[in-house]
Amino acid sequence: MPRDIPIGNGNVLIAFDKAYQLREFYYPHVGEENHTKGEPFRLGVWVNNAFSWIPHGWQIRMDYLDDSLATNVELINDALKLRIVALDLVDFHEDLYVKKLIVENLADEDREVRLFLSHDFHIYNNEFGNTAAYRPEAGGIHHYKGERHFLINVFANKKYGIDHFATGNKEFNNNVGTWRDAEDGLLSGNPIAQGSVDSVIAIHLRLKAEEKETIYYWICAGRNWNEVSNLNSQVTKRKPETFIRRTVDYWKLWANKEDLHDGLLPIKIKRLYQRSLLICRSQINNCGSIIAANDSDVIQFNRDTYSYLWPRDASLVAYALDLAGHFELSRNFFAFSAKIIEKDGYFLHKYTPSGSLASSWHPWQKDKKPQLPIQEDETALVIWSLWNHYKMYRDIEFIRPLYKPLIKNAADFMMNYRDTKTGLPLPSYDLWEERQGILTFTVSAVYGGLMAAAHFTEAFGETDLAQEYREGASRMRQAMDKYLYLEKEERFARMINFRKDGSLDIDATVDASLYGIFAFGAYAPDDVRVTNTMEQVYDTLWCRTEVGGLARYENDQYYRVNNDGPGNPWFVTTLWLAQYYIASAKTQDELQKALEIMHWVEQHALLSGVLAEQVNPNTNEPLSVSPLTWSHGTYIAVVREYLNKYREIERYHGAAQKNGNAEINNER
Repeated sequence: MPRDIPIGNGNVLIAFDKAYQLREFYYPHVGEENHTKGEPFRLGVWVNNAFSWIPHGWQIRMDYLDDSLATNVELINDALKLRIVALDLVDFHEDLYVKKLIVENLADEDREVRLFLSHDFHIYNNEFGNTAAYRPEAGGIHHYKGERHFLINVFANKKYGIDHFATGNKEFNNNVGTWRDAEDGLLSGNPIAQGSVDSVIAIHLRLKAEEKETIYYWICAGRNWNEVSNLNSQVTKRKPETFIRRTVDYWKLWANKEDLHDGLLPIKIKRLYQRSLLICRSQINNCGSIIAANDSDVIQFNRDTYSYLWPRDASLVAYALDLAGHFELSRNFFAFSAKIIEKDGYFLHKYTPSGSLASSWHPWQKDKKPQLPIQEDETALVIWSLWNHYKMYRDIEFIRPLYKPLIKNAADFMMNYRDTKTGLPLPSYDLWEERQGILTFTVSAVYGGLMAAAHFTEAFGETDLAQEYREGASRMRQAMDKYLYLEKEERFARMINFRKDGSLDIDATVDASLYGIFAFGAYAPDDVRVTNTMEQVYDTLWCRTEVGGLARYENDQYYRVNNDGPGNPWFVTTLWLAQYYIASAKTQDELQKALEIMHWVEQHALLSGVLAEQVNPNTNEPLSVSPLTWSHGTYIAVVREYLNKYREIERYHGAAQKNGNAEINNER
C-alpha cells in the first residue's frame, strides 16, 4: 500500500497509508529505525454503542495544506453522522508530531463521541523489550526502549492530559493487541506493559447537535525521559496551536523561497512543483543523506526497503534542489558524500541514512576473480552535480575542503578505472541494478564527471591535471562513437561487453536511460544521433494505454502488469523525455511537448501530489514505493529547466530583434 502525505523535519519522518493509518515513524534519522515496523497506528470512533475503525465505512480525502508539510484530511461517516477534519505535522524545529482534530456532529441530536488512538510501537524496528506506561506526572503515555522515548499527550475538553487509556501485550500468546480493547467503547486503564506492547487512549466528547469540537494530540520524541518530558512541558505551556501555526508559516516561507515566475506556469503545475519540493524535504536528513523512499510495505517484495541513500539518485535530487534555490540541502549532501566516499575514490552501491555501508546484492567476486561491486555512474554523478552547484552559487569556500578528498579523489578513480585499449570505463553495474557491463548511461555519466573535475582543477590552477581529465573524457567520447553507437539501428546501444576474443557482445535493448547521452554533456541535444535515439525511445517505450507514460526499457519485468507492453510507466523516465524536449528546443513552441509531460505527471499523481516510482499502465494505481524522492526531484528539475529555457529563448529572440532594429537604423 503506497504511503501518502509524508510529514517531517529532517530528524522525524511520519507517513500514512491510503487509509489514513500512520504506518511509518522514523527517528532520529529519516529512513533509519522505523519505530512502527510498518504496523498501523489506528484511529477509531465510538458513537451510541456503534464502533468503527477508520477506514471502514469512512469516506477519506487526503491532501496537504497549500505550500506546507501539514496535512489536510477529511473523514466522513454517513452511518455515524460524523465529520472529522485532521491536520498533522512535525514541528519544523522540535522532534514533535502534532495532530489537530476537528470533530463535527452531523446529527440533529446531542451525542457522546469517543475517539480512540492506538500506538503499535516497535521501537528500534522490533517488538522485543518495549515498555508502555502511563506517567501521571505528565498525564501521558510513555513508550520507550534504550535511547528512544516517545511521550503521548492530548488537549481536550479544555484541559491537558489523558483520562482514558490502556496498555497491554500484542503479537504474543495470541494477543492481537490492546487496540481491540477499544471496540466496546471502554478502556481497561492498565497502567504498564512490558515486552511486545501497544497502547490505546480515548477522548470522550459531548457534542450538541451539529456542534464542532477541536482536540489536540501529540507525540514527543527524544533520547531519554527528560527530553520528552521537557518537550511535553513546552507544548502545554505554549499551547499546541502555537507549534502548528509556526510550522505552517515556516514551510510557506520555505516553499516560496525562489520566484517561480507564475505567469509562465499553469497553476496545477506550480502546485505540484511546490509539493514536490516539500515532499523531497521530508525524505532528506539534516545530516545530508537524501533517502530514496520510505515505504515499508516494499519489504514484502524483497525483504528490504528503499530507505537508503543511493549516490546517483541523491546527486540528481541535489541538482534539482540547486536549480530550485535550496542550495543548503545540496551542500549538506555533498559534505556528507565527502565523508562516505571510499578511500580509493569511489562510492559503493548504497548507504544507510547515517552513512554506514548498506545492504547490497553486488558481489565482490565474479568468475572466481575479485571485482569492485559498484555502479560507476554513482561516483561520476556526485562530481557532475557538484560542478553544477558551483556554477550556480560560486561558493568557493564551501568547495575548498571538498576539492581533494571528494573531487580529485573521485576523478582519479574514474581515470584509473578504464580499459587502457578503448578508453571506456571498466564494466560496472547499471543504474537499474540488474546487469553488468559498459552502459551508455554510465559512460555518459563518467564523461560528465571527468569534465566537471576538469573544470574544478582548472579553477584551482591545476591546468595540467585539468588537461588530463579532459583528454580522458575526450577519448571516452570517441569510444562511445566507435563502440556504443549502432549505425544500422541509428541509435545507441544500452550496453556492450568485450568477449575474451575481443569481439563485442551488444545489448541493443531500447532503454530510457539512453537520455544520458545529452543530459551530462557527452553529446549536444540536437546531434542527429541523440535525436534518432530519443525518437526511438519514445516510439518503443511509450505505453499505449489510457494511462500512457514511458517505461524503463523493453520487456521490463519489475512489477510488470501487462504482457503486451514494454513495461510499467515510471515518472522518472517519462520526465527524462521532457528534459530532452527542453534541451533540444529552439523556440518556445517547441517547449510545448515538455509542458504536456508536466501536465501528464500532475494528472497521474495522487490527490496529495505524491509521486510513486511507477504506476499501473491500466489503472494508474501506484506501484512499488511511494513517494519516490527521485520522481519528485526530477519533476523539480524539469520545471526549472523549462523556465530557464523559456527565458533563454525569450532573451535570444529579444536580442536578435534588437540587433535587427539597430541594423535597420544604421542603414537609414
